Amino acid sequence: MTPPSIPGFTEHRVRVDDGVTLSAAVGGAGAPVVLLHGFPQTRLMWRHVAADLAADHTVICPDLRGYGASDRPAEAGPEVYSKRTMARDVVRLAAALGHERFTLAGHDRGALVAFRAAMDHPDAVSHALFLDVLPTLDMWDALHGLPAAVGFHLYLMAQPPGLPEEMIRGAADTFFGHFLDAWTKDPEAIPADVRAHYLAASAAAVPSIVADYRASAGVDVDHDTADREAGNRLAMPVTVLQQDWGAALGYHAQSLWSAWADDLEHRTVSCGHFMAEEDPGLIADEIRALADR
Repeated sequence: MTPPSIPGFTEHRVRVDDGVTLSAAVGGAGAPVVLLHGFPQTRLMWRHVAADLAADHTVICPDLRGYGASDRPAEAGPEVYSKRTMARDVVRLAAALGHERFTLAGHDRGALVAFRAAMDHPDAVSHALFLDVLPTLDMWDALHGLPAAVGFHLYLMAQPPGLPEEMIRGAADTFFGHFLDAWTKDPEAIPADVRAHYLAASAAAVPSIVADYRASAGVDVDHDTADREAGNRLAMPVTVLQQDWGAALGYHAQSLWSAWADDLEHRTVSCGHFMAEEDPGLIADEIRALADR
């Protein structure tokens, strides 16, 4: 499934693991920046930010393993869609394209992959930007009581293989469309053709999307817990931009992130969850500012 193109970018297909090839849009010239998309989206979510950054950066926008035009291996075990495995994909992709060290930005699911890449590969990730997410371990701790109903999909896709896939396949456009509607403050930020692409790409990847989420209720928690117990922290400059979810769910986001990063800038934004599409100028400016730190 080839997504609509980002103007001026070319598609590259790079093998990153046995039987797994990632598709990535690459454009621009200069210091490298890798942009990782969220759910229920593809690399197309970065179209405005990537075009802006390409004026002075080499910009790499992959579809994550299991999403979009990238390969969707079967969930043969928990590691197949662990964020550790998906992070390794990204580091290998960048290296294959000639970049051993790069600034990394991730949104939503892509931010969880970016977090794991920054933890596991500090020699490769020079700067890290995380958009509207908490680390997996903190995310589960923050969800409790009735307000946690906003994260119902996390619990649904945490179930053993079979039930969640069947339920989502039965109403894929309604399921994925719910998040595109509920999580945006500016519906015009996701026009009809882009929305149709997201829905089609997601419907075609239900098993792998569920496997990605299922890993975050198991093996990803194990990896975060091991890092916390070992006292491991993010070694690079970090910027986090978030909606004020803490006000609704009863946690202090900056404090949670401060436990993982010493060089941290944390800000609350006024746009919706899909901030790279709702306020791309802000996100491009934040990436440039981070890369200069």
